Amino acid sequence: MKIILTQEVENLGAAGDVVEVKDGYGRNYLIPRGFGIRWTRGAQAQADSIKTARASRAVRDENHAAELKAKLEGSPVDVKVKAGQGGRLFGAVTPADIATALGEAAGEAIDKRTIVLGNPIKSLGNHAVSVKLHDEVSAAVSLNVIPS
Repeated sequence: MKIILTQEVENLGAAGDVVEVKDGYGRNYLIPRGFGIRWTRGAQAQADSIKTARASRAVRDENHAAELKAKLEGSPVDVKVKAGQGGRLFGAVTPADIATALGEAAGEAIDKRTIVLGNPIKSLGNHAVSVKLHDEVSAAVSLNVIPS
């Protein structure tokens, strides 16, 4: 089944790419979640416009991503969470929480989908997180999880 991706899917492609996937994967996962649409000739024109928009953004944002990386890696970012006795968190630190804290530290909005967590953060202290700012630029950010 041919699918046109509308969002970046890890290990598959970026928005605007036309990929060949198994029927069940496309029908049961990609299309219902809005990650892709069925390929048609009319949809191909839409995919081309997505690709040109992405290409113009990529050229413009690569230098900006490097500047943002320098800001984020410069100092640890504090994330305030609710915590109980002994430093145990009520739940886990979500990518949305991290994106909010990074946005305040950098002075710009950071998309929560660009944050890569190895394991869920469920304790206070320092943690390392990767942020994919651009196709070629990733920032290794040090988070300091503190009680609010």
